[in-house]
Amino acid sequence: MRKFVLIHFLFFMIIAVFSKEPWPFLLLTIAQIVYVPIALRSVMKRGDWFSRFYSFFAIPAYISIAIIQLFSPEWSAIPAIIYLAFTVIIALYGLTRFLRRGFTNIEEFSIDLGMMYIALGGGWYFAYIADIDTGFTPLLTWLTGIHFHYSAFLLPIFIGLLGRLYKPKSFSFFTGLLLAAPMVVAIGITFSRWIELFSVLLYIVGLAGLIAIAWRTRFPTRMQKWLIVTSFTSLGLTIVFSLLYVLGNGFGLTSITIDFMLRFHGVLNCIVFALFGIVGWALSVPSSVYKEPNFPISRVKGKQRIAQLGEPGKHRGLVDNMNLYGINKVSPRILDFYENTIDYRLFATVHWHRWFKPFAFFYSFISRRTEQINLPLHRNEVEMTGDILTLHNGVDGREDVRAWIRKVDEHYAFIALYSSHQTKEGRYFMNIALPLPCSTMTGVLELIEHGDDLQLTSMKIFPDSDAGIYLTTKLGKYFRLPLEENFVVRGEGDGSLTARHEMWIFSIPFLTIHYRIQSV
Repeated sequence: MRKFVLIHFLFFMIIAVFSKEPWPFLLLTIAQIVYVPIALRSVMKRGDWFSRFYSFFAIPAYISIAIIQLFSPEWSAIPAIIYLAFTVIIALYGLTRFLRRGFTNIEEFSIDLGMMYIALGGGWYFAYIADIDTGFTPLLTWLTGIHFHYSAFLLPIFIGLLGRLYKPKSFSFFTGLLLAAPMVVAIGITFSRWIELFSVLLYIVGLAGLIAIAWRTRFPTRMQKWLIVTSFTSLGLTIVFSLLYVLGNGFGLTSITIDFMLRFHGVLNCIVFALFGIVGWALSVPSSVYKEPNFPISRVKGKQRIAQLGEPGKHRGLVDNMNLYGINKVSPRILDFYENTIDYRLFATVHWHRWFKPFAFFYSFISRRTEQINLPLHRNEVEMTGDILTLHNGVDGREDVRAWIRKVDEHYAFIALYSSHQTKEGRYFMNIALPLPCSTMTGVLELIEHGDDLQLTSMKIFPDSDAGIYLTTKLGKYFRLPLEENFVVRGEGDGSLTARHEMWIFSIPFLTIHYRIQSV
């Protein structure tokens, strides 16, 4: 790493000495020639496609920047588009990393999003060099390119590396604010000074939280802690001047000029935030704590014909024995429902939350064709009829699989393939597959006793839990969806059962189903 860092610094120094451009333009050049390659080197995984072909992508891009800075040829748009292509490849790398993992480990998502953002920086840089009319002055076009190299690329990567070391509960909240802020800034500059002001406030709150987390983080050495903490803290100072600039430029309340911002804000971010951060993380790059799950996934995909899946008769319930999950203290009627499901009638009342109803309406056109998660849009109680099938050998690939078929009227509502899996630690999870077009959605549920009631949840009770909702496609096997579901089943005084099924997307509730369960 030291030799890599030295080469890029020397390359930049040569450009800086012989550049024909005014000095402020070096603020972007040092990011392109030094900070971007070192940050990428810190997070790329050895042996993957990006690291194997990195030199083929990167060297032409860095030479292109040097040509523009040293010679300023009339055909500068050609080398600029080479650099743009390089940033697009970086963005694709971030996207492929994300598609293999999904919405889990926000520190890794922060790194992925930073790499995706830089393509916007490459685009604005190309627009500036090619003199494309963006609706802004050339200076603002160039400054937007800087914005997407520093606050939208370097900052998310620094945040992700920090999260690998220390990730308290507040980390996700503050990180979410800072990941949203770059796009809110761009929207605000384009459309509204109020949105621009709001974006700066997002930065202020997010940075305040991240600075506090950085101070509490344990680093391998004091030198690294001093560099990283100084890097984050410097942003707390520069963002205050950003607020003053927005108040002056948009509302006439202060006299901070863009020239002052360029000299103070730009230089401080370039030298203290970026340089200290790059050097600090180069001293010791923390390893990712993400571990890919290893539970079995159903091979069944797409719309299924029931006769091809299996036959009824062998299994009576979703589970042969609930003791498999260590469940034995709940109401005996709950145990009997799961072990003898076909002996019960199921009535459901579906409640789509108001904000989600337009999406549910459009989704219904798809669900009628796929006959999966095909729920009514009204709130009237309906009976869900069906059967339990034992799958033919070799169809699914998991052990002891049975399909619970549920219909509303004559239309299939759910075709869910039930199985289970055991972790190395000996914990059992319910493993439920829902075949979708060209994919499979898998709900891994943990079963928990609450007195006489039973909870089944995809929320992680333990950090290393397999619980969650995953999508399997050709792009990845364990893509974690931003969905959560929770069932609570309880016995009633009249001998019947009730269940409440709640679902969230990005932690926002969007679906609640109330079930009435009666013995035949």
